[in-house]
Amino acid sequence: MDSIPSAYTDSYAKARATTPEAADNYVRHTLIGDPELDAVLAELSDLLPMDLHLFVGAGIEQETSIMQQAPQALRDFFDNLEEPSWVDHKAFRPGTYVFHKNADLMLIAFVTGVLVEGFSTLISKSFRITGRVAATKRRLQQNNRQLVDIFMPGGLHRKGDGWKLSVRVRFVHARIRALLASSDEWREDVWGVPVSAAHVGLAISVFSKRLLDYASLLGAEFSAEERASVMAIWRYAGYLMGIPESILYRDEAEAERVYSVGFRCEPPPDEDAGTMANALIQAIPSVADITDPVEKEKVLNLAYRLSCSLIGRRLAEVFGYPVQSAPGTLFLYRLKQRALRMLKADDLIRSGNFTQLLEISVYDDIGLSYNLPDHVHADKSSPW
Repeated sequence: MDSIPSAYTDSYAKARATTPEAADNYVRHTLIGDPELDAVLAELSDLLPMDLHLFVGAGIEQETSIMQQAPQALRDFFDNLEEPSWVDHKAFRPGTYVFHKNADLMLIAFVTGVLVEGFSTLISKSFRITGRVAATKRRLQQNNRQLVDIFMPGGLHRKGDGWKLSVRVRFVHARIRALLASSDEWREDVWGVPVSAAHVGLAISVFSKRLLDYASLLGAEFSAEERASVMAIWRYAGYLMGIPESILYRDEAEAERVYSVGFRCEPPPDEDAGTMANALIQAIPSVADITDPVEKEKVLNLAYRLSCSLIGRRLAEVFGYPVQSAPGTLFLYRLKQRALRMLKADDLIRSGNFTQLLEISVYDDIGLSYNLPDHVHADKSSPW
C-alpha cells in the first residue's frame, strides 16, 4: 500500500509477511469510515442538532409525515437501507433461544472479555479524546441493551428495537467520526480515520466469535447450529451498524481471521487502552447497583480474575490490572455454573436471566433516544 497511518507501520509489515491480502484489507479499512452515511451527514452539517435528531429518529421509527420534511439526502439514505439477500430471520431462532438460556454467562463474557479486548486497538484513542471514559457506566448499560435487543425474538426485524439500536449506533459512530476528524486533537496520519471500518469490523468479529468462545470457557454450551445462529445475528447487526461487507465476516471461521489479522496489524495497546479496559471493569458494581463496599470489592476481584483468565495474563499486565488470575479460576467458575444449571429448570434460568438483563441495561422512560453528540468533548455535549 502506498500510504498507511504511521502507527501501523511496524505491526502491519509483520502481519503482511504471513497474510498479505488480509493485512492489506485490514489496514486499507483504517482509512475508511462509513462512506455512505459520512457523506450524508457532511451534506447535513448546517442542520440544527435538534432538527437532525428529529429526522434521524423519524427515519428509524418510520414516521412518514416528519420524514417528508427531512432533507432529501437523509430520505434517500433510509429508502436505500434495505435488508441484504443473505439475511434469514429463521436462522436467528437458535441463537435467540441459546442466548436467553446462557445470558448470564454471555453477559459476563461480553463485559470481562469481549469489550475489554476490543479496547486493545487504537479505537481507545477516540474514547480518550472525547472523554467518554467518564460515562463508562452508561456506555456499558447501552452495550447491554443492544445485546439484549438484538437477541430478542424479532429484534432484528425492521420494527424491532435491535434493528433500531443498531442503526442508531451507526449514526452515533458517524457523528463522532465527523467531530473527531474536525478536531485538532485527532491525528489521521498516525491513527487513520476515527472509528474506522477496520476497528468496527474487528469489533463485530470479537463481539460474535470471541463471545461464543469466552462464554464457553465460563460454562455455556452451544451446538453447531446455535453457534452459527449467534454469528448470523451479529453479522446482520454489524451490517446495520454500517460495517462495509468488504470487512464484515461471513461465518465463524472468517470472523476469527478478521480479528486475528486485525490484532496483528494493530500497534501494541497503550495507556489509553488500559484506561478504558479498567473503566469497564470498575463500572460493573455500579451497573449492578452494588453499593456495599465489601460486596463491591468481591465483585471487582472476581471480575478482574475472570477477565485476566479470558484475555490472558500478558494483555492483563499491559492493561495494568491490579490482580492476576488465580490458577483454576475458570475451571472452578465453570464447575459452579454447571452445577447451578443442573439444579434449575431451563425456563427458570431464562426467566431469571431476562430479569437481570433488564435491570442492568438502559431503558429510559422516554424510550429510545435519537440524540447525537454535538461536541467532540463529552462534557460539553448535550445529553445523548
